Amino acid sequence: MRVGTFVLAAQFPGQAPEEALYRAIRSAEVAEESGLDSVWLAEHHFVPYGVCPSAVTLAALLLGRTRRIRVGTAVSVLPTQHPVALGEQAALLHLTSGGRFTLGVGRGGPWVDLEVFGGGLEAYENAFPESLELLLDWLTRARVAGKGPRYDFREVAVVPRADEPPAGDAGDGPCGPEVVVACTSPKTVRLAAANGLPMLLGMHCGDEEKAEMITLWRSAALAAGRSPESVRAAGHVSAGVVQIADRPEEAVETLVKAMPGWLRQGLDAHVTVDGRHRMMRDPVAYTELLCGLHPVGPPRLAADRLAATAERTGITRFALLAEGSGDLAATEENVARLGTEVLPLLA
Repeated sequence: MRVGTFVLAAQFPGQAPEEALYRAIRSAEVAEESGLDSVWLAEHHFVPYGVCPSAVTLAALLLGRTRRIRVGTAVSVLPTQHPVALGEQAALLHLTSGGRFTLGVGRGGPWVDLEVFGGGLEAYENAFPESLELLLDWLTRARVAGKGPRYDFREVAVVPRADEPPAGDAGDGPCGPEVVVACTSPKTVRLAAANGLPMLLGMHCGDEEKAEMITLWRSAALAAGRSPESVRAAGHVSAGVVQIADRPEEAVETLVKAMPGWLRQGLDAHVTVDGRHRMMRDPVAYTELLCGLHPVGPPRLAADRLAATAERTGITRFALLAEGSGDLAATEENVARLGTEVLPLLA
């Protein structure tokens, strides 16, 4: 079982952005100290839901502050950035971190970000497959040309090569950074499967829905010619929420007190690029849903829920949001208890 933290750098009501970012940094440092496997970094623009606008930039900082733990993006949004620029950054982090970087990518949403960064609705609605293909080419080839309707450019050299062994690597393992794809629709599941890329599945999904998506991924991957061995070995990642306390009601109370205010403020700030209507979840009901789905409670309950998800879905990698209290000290304690009290129960 590989358990890590999912860091949103959430700005809770009354907090300054630097408080959220410092809490994010400390979460990663404590995660390494406590024996966790990884830290996954989200990126958002123009909303206090998360105040990290560049997951790869924060990943670079955390890779420099840590020595063992993997650091991944969850996710870098392709429609708002050039896939070659992202590929160059991913190669740089992969090579300079000893191969500890994971690049998570996703389609994002129909937000005003598309207008600000110039991608437009076309980038969101239709261009994700082309962007992903170009990104993967950049991470695996010596020279790349853009040959699609969105990216059309002459062949250029890939420098630095991401598929060369990173510093300290003898070269026996797989080269290039791991790439995962955030999947929320059958179309994206099939795209990830065709490329043999593991999925990152959202924290709003229950085990049954995640199991269905993995079944679809496996059948699509096999149909695309992926080997049965690689299909079985795919390291899908399940996002969730964690809150460790001595009593179940104490853990739930901590999240129900803090998370709705953050969710209400953060989700309400999202603006669609084309004025389309969107439904906002009820913050209290959503928090209660997450508490029921994920490891929220004493260490044994948390371990049992993670083990149950693994048994029902086959997923053995987890990215768990630990900052739901909104408090720095409480978040540090939560991450530490996850690593020192829950993780040993999963061995």
